[in-house]
Amino acid sequence: MKEAKEILEELKSKGELTNKDRMAIPQQEMPVGEPKVRARQMTEVALGYTPEQAIVEANRCLQCKNQPCVNGCPVNVRIPEFIAEVAKGEFKKAVDVIKTTNLLPAICGRVCPQEKQCQSQCTVGKVYKSAEKAVCIGRLERFVADYERNNNLTTVPEVAPSTGKKVAVIGSGPAGLTVAADCRKAGHDVTVFEAFHKAGGVTVYGIPEFRLPKSIVQDEVKNLEKMGVKFEYNTLVGRTCTIQQFLTEKGFDAAFVGTGAGLPKFFNIPGENYIGVFSANEYLTRANLMKAYLKDKADTPYYEAKTVVVCGGGNVAMDAARMALRLGAEKVYIVYRRTRKEMPARIEEIAHAEEEGVEFKFLENPVEILGDAETGRVTGIKALSYELGEPDASGRCRPVEIKGSEHEIPCDAVIVALGNNSNPLIPATTPEIKTDEKGHIAVDGNQATSMTKVWAGGDIVLGAATVILAMGEGRKAAASINEYLAK
Repeated sequence: MKEAKEILEELKSKGELTNKDRMAIPQQEMPVGEPKVRARQMTEVALGYTPEQAIVEANRCLQCKNQPCVNGCPVNVRIPEFIAEVAKGEFKKAVDVIKTTNLLPAICGRVCPQEKQCQSQCTVGKVYKSAEKAVCIGRLERFVADYERNNNLTTVPEVAPSTGKKVAVIGSGPAGLTVAADCRKAGHDVTVFEAFHKAGGVTVYGIPEFRLPKSIVQDEVKNLEKMGVKFEYNTLVGRTCTIQQFLTEKGFDAAFVGTGAGLPKFFNIPGENYIGVFSANEYLTRANLMKAYLKDKADTPYYEAKTVVVCGGGNVAMDAARMALRLGAEKVYIVYRRTRKEMPARIEEIAHAEEEGVEFKFLENPVEILGDAETGRVTGIKALSYELGEPDASGRCRPVEIKGSEHEIPCDAVIVALGNNSNPLIPATTPEIKTDEKGHIAVDGNQATSMTKVWAGGDIVLGAATVILAMGEGRKAAASINEYLAK
């Protein structure tokens, strides 16, 4: 394939590009680290576009008048507008366009499932009948955000004069940070209360360094601090204080709950209490937030294992499997009860895991975790084989057990990545806040809860979802809070 510089020269020589010219431009692949090397390093895998690649990729955009990609974005980023600026080489103008609706483009550009959202609606992708061949909106978003940060061009959003009103934001994940920014811009005094010792929520404890460097998240937090947002850490709302206290003793005029989905799901099969069985949530938190991979410096060690089995097929399963390699595992298996086609993980993440040496065992699922009775440690799993039957409620083919297919997979660690339920602490300690049958906080169309002066959003409402969906809920909640406080 031609180099981006060469393609760019050809485009310049053509003058005004037709749609046919744009459709003929080859999609720009994201440069990545060498698989066998990166599999043992915590450095970022995807290396980002060069300026030439970004301009070439941006010129693939047809600038559709009906802008279907914008409708596919939960926060309605003005996608054609920012891409048009990239195509002209105006990278700072491009990121400024994005930031009118999304204050975290460096994060979203890395971790959002664009192929299921904005890129799924892209006309170019529809012509090729694949969202994977659409204009690479996420990669362009990441590029301009990195350009701004790397060139010290980040500007602090303007803040309106003080209203004298106080807003408490509980949880510093994507939803909470979005609410904090939008309420602060309106002139309110905003304090974010975080249970951990660092801000960022799932972007810090859940998503590994090799996918999202933590320095990027901390830069976004620093920018909020420059706006005047205050952060209080090691504050477990529901234990150290209650929402009722925020609205009475502490004098807050409104509160937003964005505590996420922190309650791991398990199989409830024999052997899950053996030493060496982890929820993906705990495993990744130890490695990401506590930096357990820094053996000589970390206060919280990780569990050393040579053969690791990860159960699940989502992005978290891919993260856990790839993290296990970086923590020294010699062999890592992903056990999934359907086929590759049904895996909910991003295609890119599955490919990266496979390149790095993770082995996939499709159409298998554990029925028991095996262990040594004397030591209490995991020695393997007992699994069944499956075949696909008729589609279930999710639209995916239902896995059907094959009789007599029991077999063992030896291992010394098992990571369960079946997803998380909403954090139960605040609903349990705040009876005024109603929840649904799954424990999610119930909200109206403006994210308001059943408790006066309290809003909620993100995974505590949605269940485990995406960063950008959580931010979309945060934007709605902030708009409603600002309207309420203006009365």
